[in-house]
Amino acid sequence: MSSEHVIEVEHVKTSFGSSVVHKDLNFEVTKGTVVGLIGASGCGKSTVLKEIIGLLRPSGGSIRMLGIDVWSASEEELNGLRQRFGVLFQNSALFSALSVADNIAVPMREQSRLPEDLIPSLVDLRLRLVGLDPKNGLKMPSELSGGMKKRVGLARALALEPEILFLDEPTSGLDPISARAFDELIRTLCDGLGLTVVLVTHDLDTVLSIIDHLVVLEGGVVLSQGPVNEIRKLDHPWIQEYFSTR
Repeated sequence: MSSEHVIEVEHVKTSFGSSVVHKDLNFEVTKGTVVGLIGASGCGKSTVLKEIIGLLRPSGGSIRMLGIDVWSASEEELNGLRQRFGVLFQNSALFSALSVADNIAVPMREQSRLPEDLIPSLVDLRLRLVGLDPKNGLKMPSELSGGMKKRVGLARALALEPEILFLDEPTSGLDPISARAFDELIRTLCDGLGLTVVLVTHDLDTVLSIIDHLVVLEGGVVLSQGPVNEIRKLDHPWIQEYFSTR
C-alpha cells in the first residue's frame, strides 16, 4: 500500500447563510485504502464528499484530488479528473427512463471517445464485475431490487475504470444480507483493482468489516482519524455510543 495521498482536504469551511457546517476540515486519503467518513446526522459527511468531487463549492480552504486543485482547476483539467473517479450516489440515482445497459453507458458516451460499437461489450464486463448477469442490461431500473440497483449504480461508477470510487451511504435501504454482500464486493474491488474508496456511512457493520481508515466528523471539524481499532478505543461520548451499538 502506497503512502501517496490521492486526496487532501485542507482547512475547508462550509456555510449556508448563517448555518456553519464545516469550520476547519483537514484530512488526507491514502492511495489503495478504503476510507470511511462517519459522524452524527447533519455533520456534513455527504457535503464534503460533494465538495471533493466538484459538485459543491466550499466557503474556504482547498481540496486536491490526484494532484489537482479541484476548485481552481481549468475546465480541461476537471474533465480529465472526472474520468479518473466514479461516484455511487445515495439511492443509486439511476435514470428511470434508460435501461440498465444505457445507464452504465452514460459515462462512456459523455466523458470518453470510445467507439459506439465497443460500448456494449464494456457494459457487459462492468455488469459481470459487480456480480450481475449481462442479461440484466435489458431491464429497466423499475424492474430491479434494491440490491441490484446498488450494483448497477456501482457498475456505472466503474464505467471508465476509475482510480478513486466515492460511495454515499452505499448500504442504505438494503437488508442485512444484501448489505454485507455489497460490502464484500467493495472490498474485493478495492483489493483486486487497486482502487481507493471513500465512503460515507452510518453502517457499523460496514465500518467493522471493510474500512481501513476512519475520519470522524463532529462540530464542523475532524474529531479524529485513524485505523478503526484505534478510533473505537477513544474516550469520546459519540464514538463510544456509536461502537456500543454492536
